[in-house]
Amino acid sequence: MATVQMAGSPLGGPPREAPREPPREQGAGFRRLSARLRALRPDDSSASRTEIHLLLDQLISENYSAGGGVAPEDVSTLLVQACRLVPLNQNHLVSKVSQLTHHLLNTLQVIVDERNLDFLLAYTISAIQQCSSWTHVKILQALAALVYGNGSRCQKYLPDLLGKSGLLMKLSDVAQSDPEVRRAAVHCMANLCLSVPGQPYLEEPYQNICFQAFLTILQSPKSPEMDDITFCMLLQNALKGIQSLLNGGKMKLTQTEELGALLAVLKKSMFHGLPGINIEMPTVLYPTPLPQYDGRPPVKLQLPESSASRPTMQNRKKKSKTKPKKIQQEEEEEEEGSSGEREAAPVTGVGRANVHEGNTQSPSSSAVQSSRLDGSGAAGKGGVSSPFSSSSWKRISSSESDYSDAEGGVQSKMRSYQAKVRQGALACFLSTIKSIEKKVLYGYWSAFVSDTPELGSPQSVSLMTLTLKDPSPKTRACALQALSAILEGSKQFLSVAEDTSDHRRAFTPFSVMIASSIRELHRCLLLALVAESSSQTLTQIIKCLANLVSNSPYNRLKLSLLTKVWNQIKPYVRHKDVNVRVSSLTLLGAIVSTHAPLPEVQLLLQQPCSSGLSNSDSATPHLSPPDRWKKAPSGRFLEEASVSSPPGSSEPCWLVRLCISTAVLPREDSCSGSDAGCAAGSTYMPSPMRLEALQVLAHLSKGYFSVAQGYLMELGEVICKCMGEADPSIQLHGAKLLEELGTGLIQQYKPDSTLVPEQRVPVTMVVLFWTMMLSGPLPRALQNAEHPTLQASACDALSSILPEAFSSLRSDWQILCITVLLGLNDSKNRLVKAAAARALGVYVLFPCLRQDVIFVADTANAILMSLQDKSLNVRAKAAWSLGNLTDTLIVNMETPDPSFQEEFSGLLLLKMLRSAIEASKDKDKVKSNAVRALGNLLHFLQPSHIEKPQFAEIIEESIQALIATVLIEAAMKVRWNACYAMGNVFKNPALPLGTAPWTSQAYKALTSVVTSCKNFKVRIRSATALSIPGKREHYGSVDQYAQIWNALVTALQKSEDTTDFLEFKYCASLRTQICQALVHLLSLASASDLPCIKETLELNEDMIRSYFLQFLKSGAEGDDAGAPHSPQERDQLVRSALEHISTVQALAGDTAKRAIMAFLDNILTVYLASSGS
Repeated sequence: MATVQMAGSPLGGPPREAPREPPREQGAGFRRLSARLRALRPDDSSASRTEIHLLLDQLISENYSAGGGVAPEDVSTLLVQACRLVPLNQNHLVSKVSQLTHHLLNTLQVIVDERNLDFLLAYTISAIQQCSSWTHVKILQALAALVYGNGSRCQKYLPDLLGKSGLLMKLSDVAQSDPEVRRAAVHCMANLCLSVPGQPYLEEPYQNICFQAFLTILQSPKSPEMDDITFCMLLQNALKGIQSLLNGGKMKLTQTEELGALLAVLKKSMFHGLPGINIEMPTVLYPTPLPQYDGRPPVKLQLPESSASRPTMQNRKKKSKTKPKKIQQEEEEEEEGSSGEREAAPVTGVGRANVHEGNTQSPSSSAVQSSRLDGSGAAGKGGVSSPFSSSSWKRISSSESDYSDAEGGVQSKMRSYQAKVRQGALACFLSTIKSIEKKVLYGYWSAFVSDTPELGSPQSVSLMTLTLKDPSPKTRACALQALSAILEGSKQFLSVAEDTSDHRRAFTPFSVMIASSIRELHRCLLLALVAESSSQTLTQIIKCLANLVSNSPYNRLKLSLLTKVWNQIKPYVRHKDVNVRVSSLTLLGAIVSTHAPLPEVQLLLQQPCSSGLSNSDSATPHLSPPDRWKKAPSGRFLEEASVSSPPGSSEPCWLVRLCISTAVLPREDSCSGSDAGCAAGSTYMPSPMRLEALQVLAHLSKGYFSVAQGYLMELGEVICKCMGEADPSIQLHGAKLLEELGTGLIQQYKPDSTLVPEQRVPVTMVVLFWTMMLSGPLPRALQNAEHPTLQASACDALSSILPEAFSSLRSDWQILCITVLLGLNDSKNRLVKAAAARALGVYVLFPCLRQDVIFVADTANAILMSLQDKSLNVRAKAAWSLGNLTDTLIVNMETPDPSFQEEFSGLLLLKMLRSAIEASKDKDKVKSNAVRALGNLLHFLQPSHIEKPQFAEIIEESIQALIATVLIEAAMKVRWNACYAMGNVFKNPALPLGTAPWTSQAYKALTSVVTSCKNFKVRIRSATALSIPGKREHYGSVDQYAQIWNALVTALQKSEDTTDFLEFKYCASLRTQICQALVHLLSLASASDLPCIKETLELNEDMIRSYFLQFLKSGAEGDDAGAPHSPQERDQLVRSALEHISTVQALAGDTAKRAIMAFLDNILTVYLASSGS
């Protein structure tokens, strides 16, 4: 501001001063006056005091600006000298020195160094203690400037300031008679609480003292002697202090009473001075999902939710014809309710300005007041008169106001200060949200998020009340930020909501209450959307809606919520402000990605373009014909594919057309000032819009591929165009879209896909699509070493190619893909290297490549190299690929042609085993796939390998590594994979299972897991592994067999012993698998094993019979594909075991055989009787 004044000074001063540079002059003036002051010596004479007065006045009146040629150390030295010259008995001079201190430190933004700070603080504190009370305000202002950003250096003065009888505690007390002194003292405390990164913070006792002081101020009513503006400033300082404690001090609100008291005062302060709202809050808010307060007003008439939550333009005939840019919204929205007049009593100062681009204020709009916004009046029930016109107190002229100009100025100032209090409370609430756990926060959900449109009680006055009624756009934006912070990460909390059925009960279930809150949030945010005039606040509303959409469980809610959001956001994709347009696309992206696929969204996507935007705006995308933007050479792909819109659709999808147009359509107008991100002379939409459009297309391809597949070739051309541009971010989003489309095509061809062949994209078209990609800019992106993120993303995209399509590509394209990936595996960039390693792990599973010994060997060597990388991410991807490669070895082993096994290098197998053993000692991310690879490799080993001496030691090490991983306290996935791998080892008949020394160790590890592991899925997998050996000799000695049998029986007994509720759902699966393992052991038992089996049956007969009968009656619920699923298979297993036992030659005098047969026969008899066969 000072700089502006100096620049303007030639208008009133001599022309010769015009060239003078303000910063240099300011610095020179300061230095001249400072030198004069430093030359003075302490003197109590009248002349000396007069000179000091004059110098201080001149220093205060100088024009300063930050960075104006004045060094911070010079300011500190000057202030110290001034304090030395002024004795504390000179009240006027002390007041001026304080004024100078406050002025210089604030204007020049100086933080005093530690040495000078010590002297100045001591002087200032002594001044407060000794000087007259009329000087205290100025001295406290100086103290506030001194401690600002210096809290950590004030430690030794804290007892004098914040102790029990500290100066600031006394002066900020409610008993303080001077309101300005009290406000200034609180300001000092707030500045003391301000944190500076890298420096120590206030000690905890002082944090608590300040917090309680601020809390008391916020809880106390305004004293009679304090004017409204001072009271507002007092509240602002207290709120800033608490915010600093929460942000920088990382103060933890662990006590329910403490948190509840803070939330209560924050909620009260959020509505400070808001016209028409005056709520009385309790001292403490307690966490509860149920209504806490009584005294709701009598039941109000309310129209159905659909009409309340979808504001419409009912008075459109009364509209002025000067609003052409907003008429289309009226045409798009369905009229609801009656066309009769609505009455709304005006409330002075509550209505909000809603003057949009090109709009003029309609005379009739003065009758439309805030009652249309709060949702409780007639307008709130029946709709909104108009989203683009309302009364505007912010621009009241003298002819419109009910008070004089002077009164109007006071009122305007008052409203500004009250709005700042509300903004401060909301900012403090936002800090509170971030400082407490979500599960604690959601206990107060109903205090800040209403589940009813009624007003009149504290819990129904919510953040949405501010969003709809507050006249300040900044306050509305703050309220929306706080609401967004509450909604962020609320998916689990909101997932309990349900209102799909009518609840007619004496009480409201929690799930219904949360569903009502979600509906009310939708209703209010959509009301706010059409009523908002500020572009910045409009952006916050749409972002908040996107957060709500992302976290709401629409699969458990009644239909129509998303339809309303969809229909009302459409016009905003053409808003004049680019941020509004970008956030609108973000919201559309949230709609197509939440709980996808949703039937409601599927129907919305099927709406043709004609139901979308009817008019266009010069600054926004036109929904042009599909081929308008395309280059002639690339059009051949579309001609071959013959697709312009999905089958059965007469017109293309509105959202797809919009996003394609935004991403690649040249703009027709020049770049407007509001279009941030649009380079001068750019022919396209602003970059943020294009990126968001591409992201929406990616979300659409992921969640609703059936819609995207109709535009496959056109989207392919979009990708080529985007990846051919110079902007790396546009290229990157193009590659992401390609990856999602590729993944969608793969999903269609998976064996478990429910699609009929006619609904899939034909392989010929997929081949055409990938030919377009490979002949376009994709290879260049893969080789663009300047942008490794793009390279990595292009690798991911290349790995999403459909295997059936890859085999049909021309051989040169296939060679290109493989060569590029093998080359990128040597990249020095870890991101690229990880992506290439993963892509190779995908390719090695392709049917057309997996029997190519040379390719598999090259891939193995590349992966083994990446497995040695320093980056954990690279090693994790390489381990995953190694697991896939060993899966390929197993698949090849099961084919009739033995040539692959014979040609595959034994030395390479040794290298793979050694690398896998080392990887099994790595972090869990690597270990889980390393043990999977070990199991597969040990399964793959041929007798010719096992016979070689160099393999004997490595086999032993491999199995010991597996045993150690089975027993280690690692992540569930690691131990599950280790048990799975052990089962694979048992499948290799060439290994000496049963005779080798490691046999007993392997079985001991598995039996330990099956009886004691906390995770039931791991137990299930270990039981599966124990049931794999196909011969009795594989189980080793009689004692070994008995240990396995007894362990399985014990595991059956303990199959319900868990303290983790989440494990209960696996109990039945575990019992099924254990029963199968026991039956398998019975079917292999020898005569020597029978006594042990009999003994166990006698001890646990009822328990085992009960679970065996369950096993026969119910199907396997486990995750093991090998478990018998049909009753006939399970019945046959038990019969086979009975038949085997009957053929065993029992020892003389042994009754075990008869007892076991009787037990099995009894089970089958009971089962047959119960099944009625």
